[in-house]
Amino acid sequence: MSIFPQGEKPIGLASDHAGFAIKKYIVNLFDEKGIKYIDFGTYGTESVDYPDFAHKLGTAIDNKECDFGIAICGTGNGINMALNKHQSVRSALCWNTEITRLTRAHNNANILTLPGRIISQQEAYDMIVVFFNTEFEGGRHQSRIDKIPCA
Repeated sequence: MSIFPQGEKPIGLASDHAGFAIKKYIVNLFDEKGIKYIDFGTYGTESVDYPDFAHKLGTAIDNKECDFGIAICGTGNGINMALNKHQSVRSALCWNTEITRLTRAHNNANILTLPGRIISQQEAYDMIVVFFNTEFEGGRHQSRIDKIPCA
């Protein structure tokens, strides 16, 4: 079993300028490992607005172009808020591996959101490995997830 995702669909990636360095690290890692992805931007460190890129990733999840994504902004909060406006998105802001494990196991998160100005590349790597290797537990957690979408 690979410690990295090997699904049929690409993983969506999105960041603003503050998350660009971590996203660039992830792009290089995925290229090295042969992991399929779609980079929804941004593509540099010039100041941009995180919702522009969050909504591209969120729409790709809504349209089933991607099943999973990784998003990064300075604190992770802004891009996470924008992503969670999408009906099919369950984006989780994570800053350590235990939060990451629980958000997959209990919340079936489909987007890992990272605080680019706060974590290291190694921490990002560790959380990505945990995110893509933790199974959703289902059971009592599923009924809670079923209550998330607005009618």
